[in-house]
Amino acid sequence: MIKLPLKNLRPGMVPVQSVYNSKGASYLVRGVPLTATYIQRLRQLGIQKIYITSTEPDLEIKPPEDVLQEETRKAAVDHVYHLFENVQQQKLMDIGPVEKAADAIIGDLVLRRKNLVQLTDIRTYDSYTFAHSVNVAVLSAILGTLCEMDAKHMHELTLGALLHDLGKTRVPQEVLNKEGGLTDEEFDLIKLHPRWGSEMILAMRMPGTAMFAICARQHHEHLDGRGYPYGLQGNQIHLYGRIAAIADVYDALTSLRPYKKPYPPHVAHHIMSNCSPGQFDEDLLKLFFTNVAIYPVGTVLLTQHGYGIVYKVIFGQTERPRIVLFADPEGHRCPPRMVDLYLEREVAVNKVLTGTELFHFIDQMGFDPATLLVDTE
Repeated sequence: MIKLPLKNLRPGMVPVQSVYNSKGASYLVRGVPLTATYIQRLRQLGIQKIYITSTEPDLEIKPPEDVLQEETRKAAVDHVYHLFENVQQQKLMDIGPVEKAADAIIGDLVLRRKNLVQLTDIRTYDSYTFAHSVNVAVLSAILGTLCEMDAKHMHELTLGALLHDLGKTRVPQEVLNKEGGLTDEEFDLIKLHPRWGSEMILAMRMPGTAMFAICARQHHEHLDGRGYPYGLQGNQIHLYGRIAAIADVYDALTSLRPYKKPYPPHVAHHIMSNCSPGQFDEDLLKLFFTNVAIYPVGTVLLTQHGYGIVYKVIFGQTERPRIVLFADPEGHRCPPRMVDLYLEREVAVNKVLTGTELFHFIDQMGFDPATLLVDTE
C-alpha cells in the first residue's frame, strides 16, 4: 500500500480508499481499478493523494475487506446528511432513517467480525461531518461488541454515535472548516456543540432519547476532568461517552481537514496511547487498538533485520503483524522471508515508510514489494 500524488497515478491502479460527497454518493469505490476519467475527477475535486495497493497497474491486488459494506456506508452517510440538513432548515427531525442505518451498521459488524478496521475513505471538506459521524458510529459499535453489549445497548450506542455531532449544525461552516488556528471566541463556540447536540436530541421527546444523547453530550469529556463542556471526570462519564471519545479522536486524527493532513494509523495509535495521558479510558483504548490495523496490509516497515511488507494483521496482535522481509537494512534485495513479529519479539519496528519514501525506494530497487502479497504463500 502506497500513498501517491495524482500525477503518479495510472489507469489500472487499485485504490484502497473510497471518495464520496456529503450525500454519500461515491466518486470512487475502493478496490475498483482507476481509469483516466476517475483520475481526472479526483483532480477536479481537489484530492491531492490517495492510497493504492501497488504502483504496478497490472498487479490486481484487492484491498483488505472493510468492516462495513460500501452500500451500508453510503446509505448511512446519506441519512445523516439529510437529518442534519433538516435540522439546519428547522424542519421536523425524523431519526427513523438514521435508526435503520444504525441497525444496518450493527448487522454488518456481526457478519464481518473477522475484518479489522482499515483505511476506508477520503472526504471532501463539505462532507466531513456526515462521513465522520458514520465512522465514529462504526468504531463505537466495534468497541460495543468487544464489551459484549446486548442488542439494546448496541442500538443506543450506535445511534448515539451517529448523532454525536448534531450540535455542529449550530456552528457556522466558516468556523468548522477554518484553515489555521481558531480565535478564543471561535473555540468557545465549538465547545458548545456537545451541549447543543444533547439538547436537540432530548427535545425530540421520544423513548430512549436520554441514552441517545449521551454520546453527543460527553464525547469531548476527558477522564481527568480536562475535557468540555462540563469538565466531567472518572465515573461521571458514561461508558457510551468514553467509547465515543476514542472513536471521535481516532477518526479525526486519520482524516483530512483544512487545517491538518491525515495521520496514518500507527501515528494516531502513538498519539492516543502515549501523548494524551488522562484523556481516555486506558482499558477501552487498548481494546480498541486490537481491532484497528495499526500497520495495514501493504505497509512497508524498516525493522532491525531489514525492510518488510505487512502481509497479515491478526486480532490482538495488531502492533506486531506478519511481514515479508525483502531487503536488508541498507535496502539491498534479499530472498523473501516471512517473519511473524508477534513471535519474534526482539525484532523492533524502526520506521514506517511514507508514500514519498516508498515511491523513491521502489524506483531505486526497480521492484514493488506489493508483488509479494500475490506471490508469497
